[in-house]
Amino acid sequence: MGLLDSVLKVFVGDKSKKDISDIQPLVDQIKKHESAIANLSLDELRAKSDEFREKIKADQKEIQDQIDALEKEAEAAEDIDEKEDIYNQIDTLKDDRYEIEKKTLEDILPEAFAVVKETAKRFKENETLTVTASPFDRELSGTKDYVTLDGDKAIWNNSWDAAGKEVTWDMVHYDVQLIGGIALHQGKVAEMQTGEGKTLVATLPVYLNALAGNGVHLVTVNDYLAKRDSAWMAPIFEFHGMSVDCIDLHQPNSEARRKAYNANITYGTNNEFGFDYLRDNMSHSPNDLVQRPHHYAIVDEVDSVLIDDARTPLIISGPVPQGDRHEFNELKPKIQSIVDVQKKYLTGVLAEAKKLIKEGDTKEGGFQLLRVYRGLPKNKALIKFLSEEGVRQILQKTENQYMQDNNREMPKVDAELYFVIDEKNNQIELTDKGVNYLSGEDDPEFFVMPDIGTEIAKIEAKELPKEKEAEEKEDLFRDFGVKSERIHTMNQLLKAYTLFEKDDQYVVMENKVMIVDEQTGRIMEGRRYSDGLHQAIEAKENVKIEAATQTFATVTLQNYFRMYRKLSGMTGTAVTEAGELWEIYKLDVVEIPTNRPIARDDRDDKIYKTKREKYNAVIEEVVELSHAGRPVLIGTTSVEISELLSRMLSIRNIPHNVLNAKLHKKEADIVAEAGKSGIVTIATNMAGRGTDIKLSDEVKKAGGLAIVGTERHDSRRVDRQLRGRSGRQGDPGSSQFYVSLEDNLMRLFGSERIAKMMDRLGLKEGEVIQHSMISKSIERAQKKVEENNFGIRKRLLEYDDVMNAQREVVYKRRYHALFGERLRVDIANMIYDTSEVIAESNKLAQDFKNFEFELIRFFSMSSPISEKEFEKLSAKEISGRVYKAAYKHYQEKMARNAEMAFPVIENVYENQGDRFKRILVPFTDGVKTLNVATDLEKAYETKGKQLIQDFEKNITLAIIDDAWKTHLRKMDELKQSVQLAVHEQKDPLLIYKFEAFELFKAMIEKVNKDVISFLFKGELPQENQEQIQEARQTRPKEKLSEQKEEIPNMDERAAQARAAGNTQPQQQQVTETITREKPKIGRNDKVTIKHVMSGENKTVKYKQAIPLIEKGEWVLIED
Repeated sequence: MGLLDSVLKVFVGDKSKKDISDIQPLVDQIKKHESAIANLSLDELRAKSDEFREKIKADQKEIQDQIDALEKEAEAAEDIDEKEDIYNQIDTLKDDRYEIEKKTLEDILPEAFAVVKETAKRFKENETLTVTASPFDRELSGTKDYVTLDGDKAIWNNSWDAAGKEVTWDMVHYDVQLIGGIALHQGKVAEMQTGEGKTLVATLPVYLNALAGNGVHLVTVNDYLAKRDSAWMAPIFEFHGMSVDCIDLHQPNSEARRKAYNANITYGTNNEFGFDYLRDNMSHSPNDLVQRPHHYAIVDEVDSVLIDDARTPLIISGPVPQGDRHEFNELKPKIQSIVDVQKKYLTGVLAEAKKLIKEGDTKEGGFQLLRVYRGLPKNKALIKFLSEEGVRQILQKTENQYMQDNNREMPKVDAELYFVIDEKNNQIELTDKGVNYLSGEDDPEFFVMPDIGTEIAKIEAKELPKEKEAEEKEDLFRDFGVKSERIHTMNQLLKAYTLFEKDDQYVVMENKVMIVDEQTGRIMEGRRYSDGLHQAIEAKENVKIEAATQTFATVTLQNYFRMYRKLSGMTGTAVTEAGELWEIYKLDVVEIPTNRPIARDDRDDKIYKTKREKYNAVIEEVVELSHAGRPVLIGTTSVEISELLSRMLSIRNIPHNVLNAKLHKKEADIVAEAGKSGIVTIATNMAGRGTDIKLSDEVKKAGGLAIVGTERHDSRRVDRQLRGRSGRQGDPGSSQFYVSLEDNLMRLFGSERIAKMMDRLGLKEGEVIQHSMISKSIERAQKKVEENNFGIRKRLLEYDDVMNAQREVVYKRRYHALFGERLRVDIANMIYDTSEVIAESNKLAQDFKNFEFELIRFFSMSSPISEKEFEKLSAKEISGRVYKAAYKHYQEKMARNAEMAFPVIENVYENQGDRFKRILVPFTDGVKTLNVATDLEKAYETKGKQLIQDFEKNITLAIIDDAWKTHLRKMDELKQSVQLAVHEQKDPLLIYKFEAFELFKAMIEKVNKDVISFLFKGELPQENQEQIQEARQTRPKEKLSEQKEEIPNMDERAAQARAAGNTQPQQQQVTETITREKPKIGRNDKVTIKHVMSGENKTVKYKQAIPLIEKGEWVLIED
């Protein structure tokens, strides 16, 4: 702890103690209620939940009545402005209703928590609980084994199956768990140590908030925990009439998944919650929506989800035209060559630097050493040399000298390099020498970007004919596009070769490059590095380079979780990231005391000069601990190191298990054995979360679980997670970290003081330093990294906030169009905005002729004002007059369309109503045709009005979706291109914000004009009964085309969206294990396929069957 923190504690007090003292009075109130509730019968205990629900409803009744009345009023209102005012009032009342709900829940909290605790106690003390059967009990008895019926009684057992494991309830909440439950209900992060029962703590706020009936989401980091916890805790809630479900048990977009969201309590993984939000915003039918409004979520392992994964975008994407075209293979030999040339050159420079430093010429030697460090910082020979006495100080002193005056002297160091690597910021930059080397003598302009402004001026100065001038400009822009793409490809290849290492950041399995999560050490199935970096690594590793894809919908977890009205979380390690959790999510961190004092011995770090000495010391320690009968958990930061240690232990004949990204399928078995006497387990960080290592009495007597950390991680949280595996619930244990000056953290952020101290002490090889001051110094280095990472995350959030603001506008419009209630208000606003754009642009140019033309083009009407009035009136007055005339014209046109369609609908309904439920009615604007699907009965009852509403919905959704997909592609390109602004001494973020606003403004204008144009021109073809046909569920088409003459209707688009939503997320989400359920089919294997319409069977090779199956006309049948 720093001096400032100590001084603040004296004056302000300890935050942790203050938080607990604020919560303690509520704990005392809960304990007061406990004795009264303990005397209740089981039926009376269950009746308490109904009593709470009634109180919540009664407190909200007045506001709810007002909302119901206003909704009826809005439905009947014809005036658009009045309608909009009513909807705004409803939104305000809903906020007021939530405030009342919060107050009621605070009032009933002590009694409600006492009810949950007493329920847990009754389940623990009784094998069966007999109660009067409710309708809900009867429903459960049909699907759950632990509820049986006996006449009018229901019998609940205290044993049940939790995700394949039989459990008998044996838990009752401790006082510290009540504190944790209160913190979670208050919308805070509860930091609880390993083994303190976070899953049980969550039952308290989950029960309390579920009473309101608006849905509570409990978010976990993997599907195993979601399925296990939902089954394990369910009976406690179900006993009180609450429905519990888990979204990961059901298919996306299915009825079962919708039912899971409609349950009082819903468990699921962070990815699936996010993907469901995206799928809902791609749906074209209200029946496809699964989520309710986001009310309250508790995030388990909150630091992992809201910090480590927060900036990872969830993306649903599809094929992009010519997505398989790239230059990775063409440029790869050049990049490989330049990397080899630089390596060869710098090997000689390093030898020279060693020689000069040995001779005492530290000035020139330091210069050469800095050059090697700038060119290849990860070179193993360099890292080893830097661990020698005094060498690191020479490098740091030289670097400081050349960094003065904003790096003014640094070009001298970089002059002979081909590229410069900034390892701290993961950046790489070609020097002029590197550009010349890559361009070669044949084409010196190969990588040189043309200056667009200068080149255009040159072309215009030639005074060429217009066609020729346009052609030359087109060639210039094409050249600029090709070269910018080439430079981007080359930069990504350079990164792949110099900054990314196999078996560290990624592994190659089944001929695919798979990313390893640096926080958990698990394989992130389906995740890909963005901006072509993944394709560059695929080129480097000689595996298949996957085609580029286009984003259809995207959201980061950071922005998804900020949509909840109330958010809270629990984890074992949050205090070190408390600043970030508060700044981004406004989540306060509360440290919850442990039930029993921690008995673990956390020793000061052992510091060695080289990695070799460190690993030898680790092995010696492990052998000693294992022989003493203690289980050992060795924590490593990469697959490579875990395999190295495994080989070293094998040489010593020490039996051990290895748990890393390559062997993740064996995780459960390895963790189950990890607590046994003398067992040694080598694990990457994946052993840090969600694993509970339980110890026998024999092991506890021997000293408990020993944690041996082989390296300090960049983040203190990961080290604390590893430490937390030992010492659960007061068990004995120890933790010891081993560090060397060659470790990444020490190289990049280790302070000079450690290096100086080791030199002054004159340490020989194999000697170690161990002191609390050194451990604190290492923690300061970790803080630097955390601050650096927070800066990166915050900047990425600022980029994403721009996208998020746009996403909210578009998704709100989609939602209105989907349900149709507020669509008329949106259409009126579109008419007004388009009127304003037409009036302002033409008034500015004083162009009445174009003004008249645009009114005919978009509104299909003549000008409501004369040319003289156009000259006199202001732009605002003109747009007002145009809007009134256009809206009146629109209402008349829609009424006329309904009248024209009604005789046809009436005819079909009266003669063939028993055959059709939904019908297709064609509309055309003279160019494109849209078949509108509508409910026949409703269209008949409303005299055609329902058909017109469906027409408005269809065209609005179709145009918004096509424009949004195009806009997302442009935003991706913009984010990539603005990074070049750094070279012009400009802030890329500011340019991004400005350009993104202009792009979005243009997109909204285009959407408004396109929707309005089709609505005003849309006509029903003259009565022709053959054109009215039954609307059938269509199969999704593989490729969508914006230029298509016939626009897909809502049913077709719904099917396409479901197809995209079903296939893509499976590629994106993180899965724990993969097992093939069916035997693999080879491309040349014979298979039998069946035609879906005719029922015809035929046997063909699988490669010939694939295109037929993908079209949807044939299906594969199993022999």
